[in-house]
Amino acid sequence: MKTLIVIPARGGSKRIPRKNVRIMCGKPLIVYSIENAKALKETMDVDVAVSTDDEELGGIVKKRGVEVIARPAELATDSVTLDPVIYHAVTYMEKKLRCRYDTVITMQCTSPTLRKETIKNAIEFFERSEWDTVISAMNKPHLSWGLRDGRITKNYEKRLNSQELPPNYLETGGFLITRRECVTETGRIGEKVNIFEIPEDEAVDIDTYSDWVLCENILKRKRIMFRTVGKMRLGMGHIYRCLTLAYKLTGHDIVFVTDRDSDIGIDKINQSNFPLIIIDDEEDFERVLKREKPDILVNDILDTTVKYMTMVNKYAGRIVNFEDVGAGAKYADAVINALYEKGEKLHNEYYGSRYFCIRDEFLEEEPSEFSEKVENIVVIFGGADPSDLTGRLYGVARELHKDFPKIKFHFLVGFAYDHKDKILTDEENNIYVHIDASRVSTYMSKADLAVTSQGRTVFELASMGVPSVVLAQNEREAEHVFAGIQNGFINLGIGREQDDNTIISTIKWLIMTPNVRAEMRRLQLMKDFSKGQDRVIHLILNDLDDED
Repeated sequence: MKTLIVIPARGGSKRIPRKNVRIMCGKPLIVYSIENAKALKETMDVDVAVSTDDEELGGIVKKRGVEVIARPAELATDSVTLDPVIYHAVTYMEKKLRCRYDTVITMQCTSPTLRKETIKNAIEFFERSEWDTVISAMNKPHLSWGLRDGRITKNYEKRLNSQELPPNYLETGGFLITRRECVTETGRIGEKVNIFEIPEDEAVDIDTYSDWVLCENILKRKRIMFRTVGKMRLGMGHIYRCLTLAYKLTGHDIVFVTDRDSDIGIDKINQSNFPLIIIDDEEDFERVLKREKPDILVNDILDTTVKYMTMVNKYAGRIVNFEDVGAGAKYADAVINALYEKGEKLHNEYYGSRYFCIRDEFLEEEPSEFSEKVENIVVIFGGADPSDLTGRLYGVARELHKDFPKIKFHFLVGFAYDHKDKILTDEENNIYVHIDASRVSTYMSKADLAVTSQGRTVFELASMGVPSVVLAQNEREAEHVFAGIQNGFINLGIGREQDDNTIISTIKWLIMTPNVRAEMRRLQLMKDFSKGQDRVIHLILNDLDDED
């Protein structure tokens, strides 16, 4: 079918002056519709023309090889509808090219987020059907009210949730596809009409400054893929960090990828309602990358190899790795290691606590006042605790209860912890077990002392000013240098290498020395974690001020 696409574009605009020639994300607004229309010429018999009364607009259009139709003055006033404008353009092109079009498409230049694939699919839908006219629309069900005979009246029969309401289609400025015979000076819509539904982010029709800002945000949106892992051996820290960042990246297109054996991680991501792709191996992941085409890939899988990084660099525009000390790290655009303190910042490496992504709940919670008397001790070893340090401290708590019967021990156990059936609340010994607590910060803010592992939790405890005894889960975790006396922690090394008597005596000593705990708290609260999330977000999006 021979098709004419007409893009109407006046030079005047009252709400946003010179709207159609203004630069949006690097190019004039009208160029988006021109590029979409020209892309159709690759597979369809399409002519493209712009009807305008403006010389500057005409110059932009001609530069891109598109026909410019000079719109008569009488068709360029505020009161004129598009119908006579489109009719004038069609008859002009048919006369000039000595042809007769089968289909006429009106494409507004105020819909820059509309994708060329969507227009192509709509045209194919129209050509397969017997409809006279197909109009782009967005389905926006909503309870609404109208004015009838001077009275406000409801436009619905029954109050329902929006997802249960019948369709309510709102026209967008994206496109109107119609048969040539339907185009007259007074109309473009035939008797048989249908809707081609388009997603909300493609349906914005720029009419106000708010629309403009929204479109800019949509056009700047990135496809961000988080490759992460969560299993008993590694714990849940990687998953929690990626989720924290994903929640912060509102407005971007987020997708998670994890290995099939990341069973506990899969459960947590599914609970978040983010899209999740499960892979079997690296070949499977390469197929995913090729299909999804992420703008940014975030690797939170520990050390990478040169082979892996060479592969992912073929498909992702930007790559950011966390806690990567492998041979592949040098091929990332940025490597973020908040748990290490190397001091010197190399070409792509960002080290230290200033890049720790603390969860929002800790930014909202306030540390309680310091108490010389220890009343509450928190025991927390992460979401999985693969070394079962929780079990050991359960026994330690019973021993400590003999000398300190009024101290309450609060065990914060993750949902992935494998021995929950053995760690039970024991009020007689003042032991309270909280499984998968929804707000850990609340317990930490009221704690006078804590026992924890050497991972990300130490930063959270520091933000709440809780003096802590630290036991590392493994050798790698023991390399995290933040949890030292210089930052308010008593570090006893790798947990499995430390005996219970030393743990008990250390906790007793801290209970009995409030001046030591006060100094530890002072050192902890000197750290400011409030900007860590923002620093990492800027690194991911590649808009970090190096002096920040």
